[in-house]
Amino acid sequence: MLSQLARLSTEADGRYATAEELQFLKDYFQSLNHRMSAYKKIQAAEKEIIRQVEAQMQSLDPSLFRRGSQDVTAKWRVDALRVLRHSAAALLINDTERLRDRLLLWFQTILGAFQARNSSAVTYDVMKKVLKQYLTAEEASLFIPILDINRTVLGK
Repeated sequence: MLSQLARLSTEADGRYATAEELQFLKDYFQSLNHRMSAYKKIQAAEKEIIRQVEAQMQSLDPSLFRRGSQDVTAKWRVDALRVLRHSAAALLINDTERLRDRLLLWFQTILGAFQARNSSAVTYDVMKKVLKQYLTAEEASLFIPILDINRTVLGK
């Protein structure tokens, strides 16, 4: 939303915005209650969400948390929690552009250097399944596309 507001400010400079240009505001305010509810649920359950994602990933393939002989589980937890928090913020303010530009593109480079992109793809696939247990269908419909962006940018 912040990115869209900045763009609108530039594009409509010196004139009134059209109804089409203002539509994103109507859409945002219609979804605000679901966004706030999902944000609060994710905030309250973040540790359990990360724990469940980790457990499911371990059961799928324990090697996802290994880089050679090194166990990177603790690092994965920190990174997954950071991306989850930023994703929840993007949900709240409806601004995936900001998420992509300020976190995901930078983090993509880091993951590539550490050859961790496969575990990232699995992380966001599993996280989608886990989060559906915490969110209503309406809330999930707003948040799952953000997890898909995370998977696309950070995964393979």
